[in-house]
Amino acid sequence: MNERQRDYFRAKLLNWKDEILRESKLTLQTLQEENVNHPDLADRASSETDRAIELRARDRQRKLISKIDAALQRIEDNTYGYCEETGEPISLKRLEARPIATLSVEAQERHEKREKVYRDE
Repeated sequence: MNERQRDYFRAKLLNWKDEILRESKLTLQTLQEENVNHPDLADRASSETDRAIELRARDRQRKLISKIDAALQRIEDNTYGYCEETGEPISLKRLEARPIATLSVEAQERHEKREKVYRDE
């Protein structure tokens, strides 16, 4: 991977991270402002369900941020774009679709097949 490609993916990852952080701040503001007591039990239940779903989504995004940070570190270490399992380059198409990818398509497929076999047992 050349320097221009690394710069492109660094910018893509940083933009993605910034977007997630902006969304998280908006969610926190909304949750703090939405401290409404609903007189109707159904409205309260619906509101609490919506809140739980939103918090679950934010938790997934928090985990995603750590993966983005790890990808940024790999860019700095010059290990970004190489499969952790085989050491071979990960295709640019895959990195474009999933910039935090650590496995090539083939290695990911093997990993998922192994998971499926163990899950079925």
